[in-house]
Amino acid sequence: MATIDIRRNHSLDNQTVRQKAEELAREMETKLHLKWDWEGERIRFHAESGTAKGTSGFVTVSPKDVRVEIDLPFLLRALKGSISSKVNAKLDKLLG
Repeated sequence: MATIDIRRNHSLDNQTVRQKAEELAREMETKLHLKWDWEGERIRFHAESGTAKGTSGFVTVSPKDVRVEIDLPFLLRALKGSISSKVNAKLDKLLG
């Protein structure tokens, strides 16, 4: 079960929403050193080191919504609210 589970509706075409999801993954890679890869219609990500070490999850795209599921390690759970706010703000920006 994900520590953070955010679902956001969109009205974008499939190619555009996949590009936006990948943009989110690239930003997480740059800022948090998360590794990611597409698995069908979702991106799987995880952090093996750095400040987000132990974090993992998925960004799943569908024709109607984007779902972000994040499993936080115990030490980062105290930051759940802050992390959720940042993810929501990024989704607002990406999905407009």
